[in-house]
Amino acid sequence: MTNGAPKSFRLHIGLFGRRNVGKSSLLNAITRQQTSIVSDIAGTTTDPVEKPMELLPLGPVLFIDTAGIDDVGALGELRIQKTRQVFDRTDLGVLVAEAGVWTDFEEQVLNELMQRHVPIVVVFNKSDMGRPDAALKDRLQEQEIRTVFTVASSGKGILDFRQALLDTAPEDFINNPAILSDLVGPGEMAVLVIPIDKEAPKGRLIMPQVQSIRDLLDGDAYCLVVKERELRSALERLKTPPKLVVTDSQAFLKVAADTPRNVMLTSFSILFSRFRGNLVEQVKGTLAIEDLKAGDCILVAESCSHHPIGEDIGRVKIPRWLMQYVGGKLHFDTVQGHDFPQDLSSYKLVIHCGACTTNRREVLSRLMRCKEAGVPMTNYGLTIAYSLGIFERALEPFPAALAVYREAQRARRRKPSPSAAEAISAPAGSTEEL
Repeated sequence: MTNGAPKSFRLHIGLFGRRNVGKSSLLNAITRQQTSIVSDIAGTTTDPVEKPMELLPLGPVLFIDTAGIDDVGALGELRIQKTRQVFDRTDLGVLVAEAGVWTDFEEQVLNELMQRHVPIVVVFNKSDMGRPDAALKDRLQEQEIRTVFTVASSGKGILDFRQALLDTAPEDFINNPAILSDLVGPGEMAVLVIPIDKEAPKGRLIMPQVQSIRDLLDGDAYCLVVKERELRSALERLKTPPKLVVTDSQAFLKVAADTPRNVMLTSFSILFSRFRGNLVEQVKGTLAIEDLKAGDCILVAESCSHHPIGEDIGRVKIPRWLMQYVGGKLHFDTVQGHDFPQDLSSYKLVIHCGACTTNRREVLSRLMRCKEAGVPMTNYGLTIAYSLGIFERALEPFPAALAVYREAQRARRRKPSPSAAEAISAPAGSTEEL
């Protein structure tokens, strides 16, 4: 089934290049469908066009045909902004150029992808009309960048292009990391605590819950699903304690109270911090909560564009818990989908959702941008666990992340308090010594 896999589980393949080099023709040829409008008029593609398909034996992929990055004018700048957003979520970059033309635009795309450590395939399209410079070919070969020659309008070279995509796909996509089955193990049990509230989709489970259940089954583990009110009773009925309890972050306190201390506990959101991003880096980002002060600005980033209802987690609950922890009013901005500010300088912290509807590359891109801006980034589950005082317990399934937190705690204890620091620096004989 072509559309069976969620976008977040698909290899994102971005097609980049100048206007009218044949990106849309290439996409139509590889998908064997009229996915993108093809025209001799430059700039026909205005917004990124997405096409999911199965690229066997690789599996589910998502092709993203972008607008030309050499566009001009006010509308052109908007198109370029949309194209730049695609860089953030591209797992495999395809740079399309005319076979006899190589300009600064191609160099810009190539450098952008290389700086992000994204695998690259360079397609010299319209190869019946010219050939690339020999020195360019040699340079790309030295850089271990795969090159392909095509005439997309006739289908020539499309099989070579397909094989290049298969050969260049990143290893971490082919050998996808586990969500939680590696923490549980074959023959062991995980209990998933799933509250059914106003924001729960009627008749369905949300994506992280479904994906976690499937991951446990793939790992030959057992899975027990309960609501938070049933957890204590369910645990009492088990002859053997579960290896792990996973909860929706909003029910952390109750679930922590009902889970025996010898059973590991975490949340779906924290699992997805590891699965979709970088848990250790986001744990470091969470520690910045300790330095927040009243009046600070915080950015809340959501991957999906759900309609908030009632006690929304990102707009109501997290702000409330954080302000209670800080003891003062904080200012919150919220963005959704692929929107993410270019300028992060006004924020003291970025809080990201679990990112179940986007791919890992986009989360890592945002982590990179936050790091470059000097702004710490955490996620929903980590923020909730920290503000509710159960951070250390929620990290117990992840030794590396827990070690980072404990070392930070030791460093904070070693750091002299302001009053102690003043006493140490006070001149001898002063009254501050007393």
